[in-house]
Amino acid sequence: MASTAKARYNVGLKLYTFLLLLLSLIALVLGQEQPVHTITPFNNLPARLFFFDDTEAAIYHDSIDGNVYVSQDEGKSWSMAEGIPKGKTVMVIEHPFDNRYAFALTDSKIHYRTEDRGKTWRSFEVPVPPALVARPMSFHSDPKKWGSILYQGTACNRQGWGAICHDETYYTKEAFSDTPQLLLSETSRCQFAHSSKDFKHEAHSDLIYCVAFDTSSVDGSHALSSSRLFSTTDFFDKDRKVEELGIGKNAKGVIAFAIVSKYAVVALKDLSPSNDGEMLLYVTVDTNTWAKAQFPHASSAKLRENAYTIVESTTHSLAVDVVLQDKSSIGTLFVSNSNGTFFVESLKDTNRNDMGYVDYEKLYGVDGVGLANVVSNAKDVEGRGARKQLKTMITFDDGTTWTSLRPPSQDSEGKRISCDPADTDLCSLHLHSVTTPHNYGRIFSSPAPGFAMGVGSIGESLLPYDESDTFISTDAGVTWQMVRRDAHKYEFGDKGSILVVVNDEDGTDNVRYSLDLGKSWLKYDIGIKFRARALMTLPDSTSQRFLLLGQVARKDQTKDTGRVVIIQLDFSGTRKRKCVEGDFEKWYARTSKTECLMGHKQWYKRRKPDADCYVGEKYMDPVEHEDNCQCTEEDYECDYNFVRNGKDCVPVGPEPIPAGVCTGNPDQTYKGSSGWRKIPGNTCVDGVKKDEKVDKKCSQAQPAPGEITHQIHDFKHQIVQHAYFKNPKVKTILVRLMDHTMWQSSNEGYSWTQIHPEHRFLAFYHHKYADDRAYLITDTDTFFYTTDTGRTWIRAKAPTPPNTFGAQVLHFHPNTDNLIWTGNRGCSAQAQSCHAEAQYSRDNGRKWSLIDSYVRNCAWAKDAELNTDPNEIICESYRDKKGNQRLFQNENPMELVTGSNYYANKRKVFDHVVGFAKFSEFLIVAEMIPERRSLELEVSLDGIHFATGKFPPSMHPETHAYTVLESSTKSLFLHMTMSEAPAPFWGNILKSNSNGTYFGLALENVNRDERGYVDFEKMIGLDGIALVNVVSNPTDATLSGHKQLQSRITHNDGSTWRPLTPPVVDSQGNKYSCEGTKCALHIHGYTERMDPRATYSSPSIVGVLMAVGNVGETLAPYTESDTFLSRDAGFTWQEVHKDAHLWEFGDSGSILVLANDEEPTDHILFSTDEGLTWREYKFTEEKMRVRSIVTIPSDTSRRFILFGSLMRTPGSIAVHIDFTQLTSRKCDLSTDNPAKDDFEMWSPSENRPEQCLFGRQTLYHRRIRNTDCTVGEQEKAASRVVLNCACSKVDFECEFNHVKNTNDECELVPGTTPLPDSDTACRNGEEFWYERTAYRLIPYSSCTDGERPDRGREHRCPGFKSHSAWFWLFMLLLPFGFTALIAFYYYRRSGLARGTIRLPGDGGRPAYGGDTGVVATLASVPWFIVGVAGIAWEWVVSHVERLAPGARSGYRNLPIDEDAQVLRFEDED
Repeated sequence: MASTAKARYNVGLKLYTFLLLLLSLIALVLGQEQPVHTITPFNNLPARLFFFDDTEAAIYHDSIDGNVYVSQDEGKSWSMAEGIPKGKTVMVIEHPFDNRYAFALTDSKIHYRTEDRGKTWRSFEVPVPPALVARPMSFHSDPKKWGSILYQGTACNRQGWGAICHDETYYTKEAFSDTPQLLLSETSRCQFAHSSKDFKHEAHSDLIYCVAFDTSSVDGSHALSSSRLFSTTDFFDKDRKVEELGIGKNAKGVIAFAIVSKYAVVALKDLSPSNDGEMLLYVTVDTNTWAKAQFPHASSAKLRENAYTIVESTTHSLAVDVVLQDKSSIGTLFVSNSNGTFFVESLKDTNRNDMGYVDYEKLYGVDGVGLANVVSNAKDVEGRGARKQLKTMITFDDGTTWTSLRPPSQDSEGKRISCDPADTDLCSLHLHSVTTPHNYGRIFSSPAPGFAMGVGSIGESLLPYDESDTFISTDAGVTWQMVRRDAHKYEFGDKGSILVVVNDEDGTDNVRYSLDLGKSWLKYDIGIKFRARALMTLPDSTSQRFLLLGQVARKDQTKDTGRVVIIQLDFSGTRKRKCVEGDFEKWYARTSKTECLMGHKQWYKRRKPDADCYVGEKYMDPVEHEDNCQCTEEDYECDYNFVRNGKDCVPVGPEPIPAGVCTGNPDQTYKGSSGWRKIPGNTCVDGVKKDEKVDKKCSQAQPAPGEITHQIHDFKHQIVQHAYFKNPKVKTILVRLMDHTMWQSSNEGYSWTQIHPEHRFLAFYHHKYADDRAYLITDTDTFFYTTDTGRTWIRAKAPTPPNTFGAQVLHFHPNTDNLIWTGNRGCSAQAQSCHAEAQYSRDNGRKWSLIDSYVRNCAWAKDAELNTDPNEIICESYRDKKGNQRLFQNENPMELVTGSNYYANKRKVFDHVVGFAKFSEFLIVAEMIPERRSLELEVSLDGIHFATGKFPPSMHPETHAYTVLESSTKSLFLHMTMSEAPAPFWGNILKSNSNGTYFGLALENVNRDERGYVDFEKMIGLDGIALVNVVSNPTDATLSGHKQLQSRITHNDGSTWRPLTPPVVDSQGNKYSCEGTKCALHIHGYTERMDPRATYSSPSIVGVLMAVGNVGETLAPYTESDTFLSRDAGFTWQEVHKDAHLWEFGDSGSILVLANDEEPTDHILFSTDEGLTWREYKFTEEKMRVRSIVTIPSDTSRRFILFGSLMRTPGSIAVHIDFTQLTSRKCDLSTDNPAKDDFEMWSPSENRPEQCLFGRQTLYHRRIRNTDCTVGEQEKAASRVVLNCACSKVDFECEFNHVKNTNDECELVPGTTPLPDSDTACRNGEEFWYERTAYRLIPYSSCTDGERPDRGREHRCPGFKSHSAWFWLFMLLLPFGFTALIAFYYYRRSGLARGTIRLPGDGGRPAYGGDTGVVATLASVPWFIVGVAGIAWEWVVSHVERLAPGARSGYRNLPIDEDAQVLRFEDED
């Protein structure tokens, strides 16, 4: 028994010993696996906290105390920098290309440098203190030139209490060991061309670019026009060059310069008078050739200052986010081709903040993958200021396509999520991004290959940050898992083998870490409670140590911690085994669908998830491996001189070839471009070879200098519609045939391709506001659209088939993606409820929403010049919405209904209307008054308030038909029919006042036809000039039915009309048979024109008019007429050729083309001296009947297309005629030395008795008539207002109810009363108002002083003007002056000042947020001043605006609205 007990005791002892040993081993192992930490206290949060690249040295800059701290052991211990005085440092900048150097800048001239990563610091001196910019230093990227540094400082000259300051840039070649030398004064930004490893070029090693002013300033201010981009290769010693950017002396107004990836980008403001604040981007990839960045819809994608952001870009495309809506924080992302010049829309409704930061980031090291946030309710945000709802999108193919983030099916606890992951509209993952940063560095990814983390939520849209959770992806965004509840800061270490997170919603005393890619998480207690402010590690994520920046609450502080702490977390002891080859796997960066990008697959060597080892390759960046793919069609782009047309690349014209290749044999061939080239940088091999040279006939090559060439294309059916895209840089024209086929030429008719032959097309529309968009309407609910001038056509679905009620199918909006579609509903055979239905889309036809049914016309209220609610829709809608709309009569009146918020808030404005139309700044409605059977004209300037038009006696529209003609000079012209049926039609032209409500007689008996079209045409480019035809025999015409027409012209916007002065001799030098004073020149007008676009004048050649007519007492028949030309805006004329001809202007007037319009012809006539001499060019053996001559709308090309038909052949033919080789010398335009260039200064006043037009004398540049040169697409010099003239009689017109008598004086019409007097002028801040007289000033005139017959007796305006102006200025500006000083300082410091391009990785964002800034400063103005401002603000603003440069509007040339056909007028401009 004892021995048994003893045996049991021994066994128990051994078991106890074994368990004790096992527990000891476990404890030992657990001790080894625990991380360790050290805590270092600081006084304040850092302005900068960074590591020297590939070292353990770190810098902590406390900008509040002005001190710099250094750590040499990855943040374990810290000490104050030796050699830098306490409290002096305002900024620390590390050398980006030499990890030994950093610079501590003070606010004085003495600064400090370290060349041993912070161990020691030595002082150096520069002549001026640093400039208030985000990065006042620029470094050279060549290791051999490590010491070449540019330093931007501010030099000030004290004057009294203040100082006048400007920025200067200095250079050093030895990192300030030498004496810094002045590089350039008056600079905004200077940068080495070799300052980026990606921007590779062969330029001089010392090439420097500077944005600087070309003039000095005595008061510190500069005109923007003096800001240019300078360059030098010898530090501006002898080499000083102004970069002309390919646009010559117009390269001014430079805002900023930056190098992004492999691109150098210059931003400048378009300073042309007609510009409204648009910015231009010019890009180069080689420092030699600059090209303008072309955006796909130039009229809407306009770059505006502080409204675009160059976001993170790749080495093969540039990415820019553009704000398309004014005052919006919603953008559109565009990505470029390989040379950064042509952009396509990538993603719409991107989220951005007011600072210009965009929710867009590419995953580090993984080509083609990026994350972006879009505003899913952009319509409500822009329409009614709703709160943004954000959705996260991801791309795997560099922005070509975007998809939602597929959420995990389970949360971090293994429970199923509450929505269906298959429904990505309602259930997807959304992540907080760049606009709301919560940590240093990149938002989602790090150099750890393929790893991405984010804080977000699952559902329909992104939840607030404090309601979000933490997610991870280990396959570059393809799949995601929730790893922790609540929002956390996160960081990757040891190439992704360690993941560390810390709670970011509340105070915490621990961190969590994972060693198996997030599958399991361990907790580590720190021992103190803190609020995490940042979590970081070495920049390359190769270390096992992390820095945690925390802020400690006052109650948790101790004498050892303080309120700010740096906690170093060391995980190097958690694993003992270093990974070997078997612990790694090959990880491919993209999914199989997009596996190949830029011709190769991308893969990395990565630790397996379950490998229990550490990587341990410190400072070694992940090595990218590439496996080349076989070439596919996606690896090619259009070659130079070719453009995309669907799936093909077509030549822009004949291909240039070397001299001697073609010797004149028409059957000879040469090796020419296939039209394709491999995208630069693409590494694909074998496979598809689209860039191989092909055999081409020499007849297709560019002709020899001096030769004219032509190409003929046969169409099997008649042409019924044709039009060019209005983009002047694009040469694409669309043609629709009678057999419902669509054709396209991308090279001005040189070659043609059919578009989607499987469909029947009923019409096509060019977008009114986007000159690169067009829409093809089929006979079904399918339509096609392009956003890139026809390079690609995208199929889309309409909500209904197009309407058959005669209404315009599509209506457009200045915000180019907003469309209205009017189609048929319920119109199948025998349908009883067939009606028209209107729907709108905000995304260019992807989704549609119902507006109204039983409508005749719905359109957006907003127009380019009409200042209405941008979300308002106007509809002509039938009152009773039932039955067949085709059968409706007058018993079902048509109402005018307006609806704000996309028609959600409807309001009936008029009970019975005939129609509405938009003309420039006017919205015009024809209202029917049934009880009086009369018509009222209602006019609005805002789409809300309408005023009834008032007409002279006996000329009210209740008894007459009328046509609204045009508004381009702040007045409406209206033609009112005065003749009674069945007599031929004519009427009176009435002209309105500036708000379109009072109409006065301008001219009587103006001709019109039975369709309502009027012989009235305004001259393009010169306001106030118009030509009409009047009926000279109205009494006889009433009886005989035959009208005799005479032509009239006005040069003062309809105030006076004169006959056209005839030439003395004809084109053959003979005198005309009609020589008396009754003889004049009469020309055929609008009513006889087959193509309304064949206008008298051209936008590109100011002052020139062409017309067909005759010299006599009245207008002769068309076939008895000849062709005339005027070079002085219609003051004098000359006959240029016998017989009636079609005409067209080319190359800004350097070439004119005529084609016989009376009979078939086999040749054209052309002139290079504006009609002095004519030459003949034969283009066919069989004569053709020419129907039209067309060229690009800007008339700047030397290529033309003749459309017509052969006599014995059905169908149509198009003849492409090319004059480009006729002359090669480019016209020289020099505004500085005009006497020696190819242009002359001309004014429309030269032949007038008065020197002024609209109260001003204006000079224009135009090509000298007989000079032999080509103008091309060079920028034209702007018109120049020489002076504003004193007012004279021609600046005035008759007031309402007044007409001119035989003495040319305005008098009251008998039986009428004048308008009452009004003091409305006082609303504009005037000091006096005047009683009305019989005259009024023409609204468009800018005359000053002089004769003022429009002013009666003078009265003083009531109000605050009894006080001195200085009293109100002092009361206003005293408190605002201090605010402005503070705000300006913040403005400069924040990096938002002029000259900032928002760049990826820009250091301009403050490290920590807060409410400090402009808003808080302005809010501190005492409240009582608001009352004072309310009284005097209007007066101050009006005076400031009047003194501001450019406050007075310049000339405008506004086309007639496309909707004009509703009021019986049409202009297919």
